[in-house]
Amino acid sequence: MICSIVPPYLLARIAEQQGGSFTRAAEAARRALAELPPLEYARSRARQSPAPPPGTALAPSLRREVSDAGGTETLPGTLIRSEGDEPSRDEAVDEAYEGLGATHALFRDIYGRASVDGAGGLLAATVHYGREYDNAFWNGERMVCGDGDGEVFQRFTKSLTVIAHELTHGVIQYTSRFEYQGQAGALNESVSDVFGVLTEQKLLHQEAAEATWLVGAGLFTEQVSGTAIRSLKAPGTAYDDDVLGRDPQPASMAGYVSTEADNGGVHINSGIPNHAFYLAAATLGNFAWERAGQIWYDTITEQDLPADCTFDLFAAGTLAAAGKRYGTAGAEYSAVADAWEAVGVLP
Repeated sequence: MICSIVPPYLLARIAEQQGGSFTRAAEAARRALAELPPLEYARSRARQSPAPPPGTALAPSLRREVSDAGGTETLPGTLIRSEGDEPSRDEAVDEAYEGLGATHALFRDIYGRASVDGAGGLLAATVHYGREYDNAFWNGERMVCGDGDGEVFQRFTKSLTVIAHELTHGVIQYTSRFEYQGQAGALNESVSDVFGVLTEQKLLHQEAAEATWLVGAGLFTEQVSGTAIRSLKAPGTAYDDDVLGRDPQPASMAGYVSTEADNGGVHINSGIPNHAFYLAAATLGNFAWERAGQIWYDTITEQDLPADCTFDLFAAGTLAAAGKRYGTAGAEYSAVADAWEAVGVLP
């Protein structure tokens, strides 16, 4: 399935531009849109990847490889930096390398997970993908980042939340395996956003109250009126631009978008579970990757949720996970329950 960071509706807005100061961006967006069908095929095959067998021992070390596609769309590209190598002097390569490490650190140090597959597998990335490619994606085996068009988007490795988001699609591939359609697809996007921001917060040692809760901050050029691609704290406010339009994400079920586009609105409606996580984390305070993040991680790894999971089933899963770990009388259970009620999801 498609698992790119930039929603197709955003690319479509850019692609509509004729002339003016976004000519190059419009051409790049058209190419990125044309790339989505092959990505959907690759993702659909990747979703069948088996989980590691129960009881697999954790690998003790981090293994990273970053390759350079050299402006082509051929993967994996030329290997530039492997685990333990000195910095390459290529900003995209080194940002990807550090981003892989930061994501690995969150999952291993906090949740005891060894790499994306849970068995210490290689963390791989390819940068400089395509010509002015306006996206980043997970293809079932590696994270891939374009350099952006330079008019709307900068290089995608600039954002740690993007790197961690794409790698979390890999974690979902080996755990809950949410299909990329409708509410299950929105949950796939949302969980990836959640651990994307938690990776950044852990690296910066930020408590919930001081974090930005933004996904893709720093990707837009100065020509764009926007701070990020999405906001967990305030869905619908990440950007408001003459070219891009206004961020369409709803923060609650009152704004739920019924659509066949974007695989049933996976990038739009993910704002609802995103906001539920933010509300739970903000209520609990301190570091969001601890209690709130632990509950969400337990939900995708321990709760027997269906591949076509709905918001209410996922909410019920988070409550079951909170009750199992912290007890149903605890502040954690109440915070999660109140968060879902606030966004209009009743498990």
